[in-house]
Amino acid sequence: MTYDAIIIGAGGAGLFCALTAGRRGRRVLVIDHAKKPGEKIRISGGGRCNFTNIHTSGKNFLSDNPRFCLSALAGFQPSAFIALVERHGIQWHEKTLGQLFCDGSSQQIVDMLLSECEKGGVTLALETEVKSVSKSESGFTLETSRGRFEAASLVVATGGKSIPKMGATGFGYDLARQFGLSVVPTRAALVPFTFGPELREKLDGLSGVSVDAEVACGKTRFAEALLFTHRGLSGPAILQISSYWKEGDEIVVNLAPGHDVFALLREARVNQPKQDVVTALSRLLPKSLAERLCEMTEVEGRLADLSDKRLRALAGQVNSWRVKPSGTEGFRTAEVTAGGVDTKQLSSKTMEVRDVPGLYFIGEVVDVTGHLGGFNFQWAWASGYAAGGAL
Repeated sequence: MTYDAIIIGAGGAGLFCALTAGRRGRRVLVIDHAKKPGEKIRISGGGRCNFTNIHTSGKNFLSDNPRFCLSALAGFQPSAFIALVERHGIQWHEKTLGQLFCDGSSQQIVDMLLSECEKGGVTLALETEVKSVSKSESGFTLETSRGRFEAASLVVATGGKSIPKMGATGFGYDLARQFGLSVVPTRAALVPFTFGPELREKLDGLSGVSVDAEVACGKTRFAEALLFTHRGLSGPAILQISSYWKEGDEIVVNLAPGHDVFALLREARVNQPKQDVVTALSRLLPKSLAERLCEMTEVEGRLADLSDKRLRALAGQVNSWRVKPSGTEGFRTAEVTAGGVDTKQLSSKTMEVRDVPGLYFIGEVVDVTGHLGGFNFQWAWASGYAAGGAL
């Protein structure tokens, strides 16, 4: 069975590449080992799919080559995807920081992509395992669990290693290496942190407590919600900074951004000297967290009995809590994979491998990782559009 292009991977990038090429009259086959297409789309955004972000720019992406993503992002902007969503009658709303979600189910986005693929005559082969890939002068040959397929072009849209229970594997990286491409070491990104036994014990009972916080790792910082869990820390601020964190790094957490806690405690000591320090701190933080921080710093009792030194120690724990995570929850819960196929070997305009004509890599399998908030989907659409327009 011969096609103009075969796309391995029926996720966001693969389907968007397929529908783009299909619109141009290309005969396209999409292969995936999963039972259903677009499963990561379906579970995203709490089932409502955070399908793009109106503030998308190069600053929202990590890569060893930070400028690589710019061309594709400029070629297919959020407004173009929004227009497609609206043509399909899908109602949407904007949340904080430019994040767009479906009013209804994220399945609407999957159905939209499949509908567009159908219009373009795209063939979809699910529950199909790719056993081997080889290249000849005329193109690529794939041996699969459903027989042999051939095409002039091959697009690898296999995603990363995140959420293996949904079928994620390192297949795309293996394929890249087969064709002589280098792969930037991969790691879990947009993922909760875990703590060692000693720190977990100190924070025991805080699971479920949430605060607005600013979290920094090196020179990078994010100000969003933070959530204590029974294993460590999560929430948007933590997921964001995790993409920049490496094993052994320290993070600095400000649990009361915008407040000089030392100054506020000193002021409270003057105005209400008989007040308990926990009560004063509870004006800024949930009481359970205030109590725990006072215990951890051994700063307890009436404000009148506490010196500047003691108050400064407590304030430091609030405004500049330095903590070294023992690790992350790994690919099991990571939303995306950082690292991937080295972009130095790809055309930024078409995603084609420079030294292997007809071979393309798009989406998460490439060393381009977006921040939380719809940016990774926009990269999927943009990189898929770039390759789909070149097939």
